[in-house]
Amino acid sequence: MIKKVAIGLLVLALSTSCVSKKIYTDLESKYTDLKKENRTLADENAALAKAKNQLELDSAALKTDLDRLKADYTKLKAEHEANVDKYKALQDSYAALEKNSNESLESNMKKNRELLDELDEKAKALALEQEQLSKNAQRLKELEDMIAAKEASMKKLKETLSKALNSFEGKGLTVEQKNGKVYVSMENKLLFSSGSWAVSTEGKKAVVELGKVLGDNPDIAVLIEGHTDDDAFTASGPIADNWDLSTKRATSIVGILSENKKINKQNLTAAGRGEFSPLASNTTAEGKAKNRRIEIILTPRLDAIAEMLNEIN
Repeated sequence: MIKKVAIGLLVLALSTSCVSKKIYTDLESKYTDLKKENRTLADENAALAKAKNQLELDSAALKTDLDRLKADYTKLKAEHEANVDKYKALQDSYAALEKNSNESLESNMKKNRELLDELDEKAKALALEQEQLSKNAQRLKELEDMIAAKEASMKKLKETLSKALNSFEGKGLTVEQKNGKVYVSMENKLLFSSGSWAVSTEGKKAVVELGKVLGDNPDIAVLIEGHTDDDAFTASGPIADNWDLSTKRATSIVGILSENKKINKQNLTAAGRGEFSPLASNTTAEGKAKNRRIEIILTPRLDAIAEMLNEIN
C-alpha cells in the first residue's frame, strides 16, 4: 500500500507543472525512506513467519510429550494403586502373623535352646575326641619310632650274627632277616648224625658262637625248632617218630645255649615240627637235606609295643 501511495504522489507531482523542485526532492526522499521501511517490514514479516513455524513445531512436540507424560502418569497411577493394595494386604498379613507369633516364637526359642544345648554337648564330645586323636597320633608316632628302632636293632643283630657265624656259612648255615625277625638255619649235616640228637663238635662251635651274640642281646626271644624230612624214623630206642626226634634235637640246642650264663633261659623255647614244615620237596635228596634242619628264630620283645597298642585301642 505504501508503494501505491508513493507512486500516486509521484504521478501527481509530474502532472502538476506548478510543483516546485524542492517539493519533488522531498517527495523523492520520502519515497526512498518508504522503500527502506517497506523492506524492513518485509524482513520482519519473514522472521515472524519463521518464528511462527518454529513455535508450531515446538507446540506439536510439547503436545507429544504431554500425551506421553499423561500416559506415563496413568500407568504410574495404576501401579501406585496396585502397590497400595499390596501394601495393605501385607499390613493385614503382618498383623495376622503378629497376632499369632508369640506362641510360635516361644516354641522356636525352646527348640533353639535345645539345639544349642545339643550342639554344645557335641562340641565338648568333639573336643575330647580331638584330644584323644592327638594323643593317639603322638602314640602312633612313638610306636612307629619303636618299631623302626626294633627293625634297626634286628638288622644290626643279623649283621652281628652273620659276622660271628661267617666261618660256618657254606656248611649248611644261613642267616636272614624277614618279617621283623632273624632266622638262623642250620642243616643237620652241621649238627647231627642220622637218627641222632647229639650235637657234633663242629655244630656245637656254631651254637656257642650264636649264644655269645644272644648273651649280648637279652631282650631277644629265641625259638628253636627242630625239623626232619618225611622218611619214617625206624631206629630202635627211646625215640618214637620224627616229631619226637625233632623235639629232642631242639632241646639239645637249648641245652648248649643254656650253658651261656648271660642268656636268660626264660627267653628260650624248644619246639619239634617233625616233617610238617618243609622248605623244599622231599622227592629229592637235596630237598630232604634242606628239610633236615634246626631253625633258630630270633624275635624282639614287643611288650612295650603291645602295651602302647592297647592304650591306642
